[in-house]
Amino acid sequence: MTAELEQKYQCLRAILREMGGVVIGLSGGVDSTLLVKVAHEVLGDRCIAVIGKSEAFPEGEVEEALQLAEQMGVRVRVVPTHELSNPLFRVNRPDRCYHCKTELYSVLRRVADEEGIAWIADGTHADDLGDYRPGLRAAQEFGVRAPLLEAGLSKAEIRALARALGLPIWDKPSFACLSSRFPYGTVITRELLQKVDRAERFLRELGLRQVRVRHHDTLARIEVEPRDFERVLQHAPEIVAHLRSLGYVYVALDLEGYRSGKMNDALQLPEGKRDG
Repeated sequence: MTAELEQKYQCLRAILREMGGVVIGLSGGVDSTLLVKVAHEVLGDRCIAVIGKSEAFPEGEVEEALQLAEQMGVRVRVVPTHELSNPLFRVNRPDRCYHCKTELYSVLRRVADEEGIAWIADGTHADDLGDYRPGLRAAQEFGVRAPLLEAGLSKAEIRALARALGLPIWDKPSFACLSSRFPYGTVITRELLQKVDRAERFLRELGLRQVRVRHHDTLARIEVEPRDFERVLQHAPEIVAHLRSLGYVYVALDLEGYRSGKMNDALQLPEGKRDG
């Protein structure tokens, strides 16, 4: 661990120690897992991990997050969230993430109140400020702390620190709520969420780690890292067959490759040219 990273690690520990207790939303990704690990080191049973069980969460991620929590020895609660019950989430406007996070943070706040803990927190970090993230407004409204951000940690530093602390998921690919697979304006349903989840799970089973299947009505647009293009092409016939079995008519490979937040590109286009 470099001296700078050690300094930020100690800063993170000091922030958590000052908080005295915290309820953290645990997704199973490297950001929230690292935060839970360090908070548990500092606060013991005054750190509680909450896993939101949602239809917008990829299948299998809840179980993996639960296993991580158990391995770390942290107190954990699995609580259902109900984004699809909110019509403002389903209509999928550009502020969709605000409504998704409002549901999650209301659950975290309820758990914190039940446990007598003042603070709730999530894994927001320094790099998150560079993209369009309406969920940050929900965090402000609920008083959510972002200790990784407060300590000045970037995504690369989070991975390096997670590796130094022995977390097995230090290099786990980033993932996001399944609702991010749909162009703004496409109404989100349980069936569509299941559809893209099954498509992505099939691709991961072929050995593709960082993958998105973006849903454009009858077309599935596959995003992987450019180094994985060859693997996709090698398995093209079976990929096409599987995605057609799910109801897609056309299957395309995005030649730019995977990029986080790519669906937000449409927000930069003139109103009349936006997809959806």
